[in-house]
Amino acid sequence: MEKYDLIILGSGSAAFGAAIKAVDLGAKVAMIEKGVVGGTCVNVGCVPSKHLLRVGEINYYKNHGHKGLDVKSSLDFAGTINEKREIVESLRKGRYIDVIDALGITLVRGNAAFVSKNEVKVNGRILQAEKFIIATGSSPHIPKIEGINNVDYLTNVEAMELSGLPGSIIVLGGRALGLEFAQMFSHFGTKVTVLQRNSRIIPEEERIISDYLKAYLEEEGIDVQTNVSLKNVRKEKGKVIVTAFAGGDMRAFDAEKLLMATGRKPNTEGLGLEKAGVNIDRRGAIIVDGEMRTTAPHIFAAGDVIGEPMLETVAGKEGSIAAGNALANSGRIMDFSAIPHAVFTIPQVASVGLTEKQAEEKGITCRCSTVPMELVPRAVLARDTRGFVKMVIDAKTERILGVHILASLAADMVHEGVLAVKYGLTIDDILYTVHVFPTMTEAVKLVAQSFRKDVSKMSCCAE
Repeated sequence: MEKYDLIILGSGSAAFGAAIKAVDLGAKVAMIEKGVVGGTCVNVGCVPSKHLLRVGEINYYKNHGHKGLDVKSSLDFAGTINEKREIVESLRKGRYIDVIDALGITLVRGNAAFVSKNEVKVNGRILQAEKFIIATGSSPHIPKIEGINNVDYLTNVEAMELSGLPGSIIVLGGRALGLEFAQMFSHFGTKVTVLQRNSRIIPEEERIISDYLKAYLEEEGIDVQTNVSLKNVRKEKGKVIVTAFAGGDMRAFDAEKLLMATGRKPNTEGLGLEKAGVNIDRRGAIIVDGEMRTTAPHIFAAGDVIGEPMLETVAGKEGSIAAGNALANSGRIMDFSAIPHAVFTIPQVASVGLTEKQAEEKGITCRCSTVPMELVPRAVLARDTRGFVKMVIDAKTERILGVHILASLAADMVHEGVLAVKYGLTIDDILYTVHVFPTMTEAVKLVAQSFRKDVSKMSCCAE
């Protein structure tokens, strides 16, 4: 029988966060993976999608509104997909497979299932450990829609492996994944329709961000339908037909392809969790406490398999915390209060902390201020002033509670807000910090200044 200090199920971000911490603590570690090493992010998530978004951006915004610039180019879709594969394979090898070798971890290939509290079985092999971390990730959630099983729908996995560019596509879902893929294909030249069940896209964000982004996407020719109630899906004459109640009427939407961007589900089936004493919730996510410990005291879980927020960076942090608590009884707790998230549309969305509505629901008397990007010199120079920065502060202490950005570089700009929320900084802390001019992140200072002054009547770099 093979014995280890720690066995990790999965090989994505949470698994590697756990493995690196475990090796630092001197543990003998085995990692079990049934599919491709690296998990969702590097293989079919963040890495390939952001590359394709960038290609689409260059293709669509060729001249970007600059006079005197005339750039002509044509899209080679097959070449773009091949380039994406090369990037994925390179990063998978350099950041995951080679890391396994460098850490001295035993990689076991195959399906793992618990056969007892301290044993898992993989292809007939029995592996035993004192501690376990389940980090098996998530997979696309396909809701029960009449006729869906008779249609060759796409998920994010198949959408990034198409051999040819579709002329039209329907995207079911108006959150991060759906909007990113909608704009990606639109920028490639595909006619795109987005069907969103909620009354607005990215409904967790500030309403003003949802409204403005919807307008920007529609300006680019994307048909965004909200408050949509799906009835059925069928295939007819080579096209996918989606029948739904939208805009007060029963309508039929048709396209060459259908992309399901309807969320993700934790990968917990077939793990034999009941034999290990590990409980799951009604969504199939493993139940953990603040230390990432499951209902079985010696088994921990991290990443998408424990549910939202399903973010690569969160998974890595959870994995590290789980390993430290499992092997060294560190007692570390995962802090979710200052977790940033982003939507990589153009313009991007990035947020951290409380929205205005969330602050009010917590009984906090708050103040808010919003500064349009047209007041940010760097945005004017770049010829893209779409968007704004909104800051939420405690009215009494002026402590920064949330920062919400819609801008071309929002995902890079948000980190000053992350530090502010995490460490309880006030607007004075931002005001007394010198910022580089001209930069997009100067917008965070401008929105802090706007609580005290009319920033539309200020000169550059003025205090």
